[in-house]
Amino acid sequence: MKTVIVTSGEPAGIGPDLCLALAERDWPCRLLVAGDPALLAARAAELGLRVRVRALEAALAGPHEHGTLQVLPTPLAATAVAGQLDVRNVPYVLELLRRAARGCLDGEFAAMVTAPVHKGVINDAGVPFRGHTEFLAELTGAPHPVMLLVAGRLRVALATTHLPLRAVPDALTTDTLLATLRVLAAGLGERFGLVRPRILVCGLNPHAGEDGHLGHEDAATIAPAIARAVALGIAARGPVPADTAFTPRQLADADAVLAMYHDQGLPVLKYAGFGHGVNVTLGLPILRTSVDHGTALDLAGTGRADPGSLVAALELALECARA
Repeated sequence: MKTVIVTSGEPAGIGPDLCLALAERDWPCRLLVAGDPALLAARAAELGLRVRVRALEAALAGPHEHGTLQVLPTPLAATAVAGQLDVRNVPYVLELLRRAARGCLDGEFAAMVTAPVHKGVINDAGVPFRGHTEFLAELTGAPHPVMLLVAGRLRVALATTHLPLRAVPDALTTDTLLATLRVLAAGLGERFGLVRPRILVCGLNPHAGEDGHLGHEDAATIAPAIARAVALGIAARGPVPADTAFTPRQLADADAVLAMYHDQGLPVLKYAGFGHGVNVTLGLPILRTSVDHGTALDLAGTGRADPGSLVAALELALECARA
């Protein structure tokens, strides 16, 4: 039986609420939540949930029991209030990630699933933090992580992640795009069992540059990366204009779409499956999935947070772990 650890994320956000919702379902695994047991018990009482919170060491985790949440304890630095960020709890949030990643590297856990963190408060605490993807890559020594979002059969990967838009063209090089295509193709095979996955690559500029009239990156940078990938046996094609990449005709011949930047690909994916999408980090030596949304401070402690994305993330983690 696989052991999966779920990090409960920002304590003032909906992460604790979502983790408690997991306890009300049946799971075919040993399910552990990394967090503060007192916080989770208090939030359960606040939400009126009859969930038993059990603090224990990872090695003692048993099969998941409906109505019970097994917690790998990490203490808060300051009492958490739903909806109110506190920089004093930033070390706690980061320690949850470190502990889960260490456990995955050591074979203690088959996968880690992450509830949302708040990048703003982490940076306000003086810790440079671009996101889970970059943080976990540094922790695990992964040279080239790739962010893949999944909503049903729609899979969208990102060539760049959390960058200002003006920085995107400079971040795109033929070598880095080729590395992304290699990680994406390997990850689709390893995690999803796709043999020679078909990858549709978006252009950067409108109309994929329109023969250089709307920018040169598509012809000078993206097309050569695709050609080199094809020479290596990767089934990639493009660059195609992003405004038509997600049409049914294009997607019919694609197992995944590679978008050049965050807001080129994710608005489409979130429209198609918001609240049930899953973020999968490819290129790591561990299996990590996550929700497709943020901390939703306004919903924390209200009982109105939808656990659908965390449920889907755990389901996908279990599927990938079995694969």
